[in-house]
Amino acid sequence: MLSVIMPVLNEAKNLEGILSRLRAICPGAEVIVVDGGSEDETSAVVRRFPWVRCLSSQRGRARQMNAGASVANGEVLLFLHADTLLPAGAEAAIVEAFSDYDIVAGRFDVSFDNPRPVFTIIAFFINLRSRLTKICTGDQALFVRRKTFEELGGYPDIPLMEDVELAKRLKRRGRMSCLRLKVTTSARKWEREGIFRIVLLMWALRFCYFVGIGPERIHRWYYPSLGSPD
Repeated sequence: MLSVIMPVLNEAKNLEGILSRLRAICPGAEVIVVDGGSEDETSAVVRRFPWVRCLSSQRGRARQMNAGASVANGEVLLFLHADTLLPAGAEAAIVEAFSDYDIVAGRFDVSFDNPRPVFTIIAFFINLRSRLTKICTGDQALFVRRKTFEELGGYPDIPLMEDVELAKRLKRRGRMSCLRLKVTTSARKWEREGIFRIVLLMWALRFCYFVGIGPERIHRWYYPSLGSPD
């Protein structure tokens, strides 16, 4: 059984379409939405879908995803952002990937919902980098064997780079399946804050993390208006 775990925060505008598509793409999956304290109508939207389980947790993607995983029933956990759409055939592709017992986790290629050529180029390099390094980010819809996830202690409780850190740990446990099926993720942050600013910021923050600067300090740089994480 596949359990889809979705951390959300103020995603009322996106959730109805995401959950409707998810039901069509993965009809047999358990779906768990974990709200980190939304101030909009997120909870009301989720209640329209009786087959979706809604939890509340402390804010923070790592904490929210770990909370969802702790109550999930599936042997495979898929972590899906609320602005990301799975492709048709996703569930079958995951089953096929795990037919190889050396595979401990996997991810999808990514595409953006903006057709501009610059976003196609960005997605190409994200996918290439991920395929070469076997490191993935949350937008790529990580899926992992539940047993392996639990043995690793879940996502590290850090405010940023939790996906990168988990992927590094997974690499030490076995192989990562890099599916060529593409999820479609929102380009809204890139459009709002500027494409080249985000590209430079992402590379700078990733470099800082890999040279040992703490995720709490990186979080303050990335979200200066929020101050220190809880």
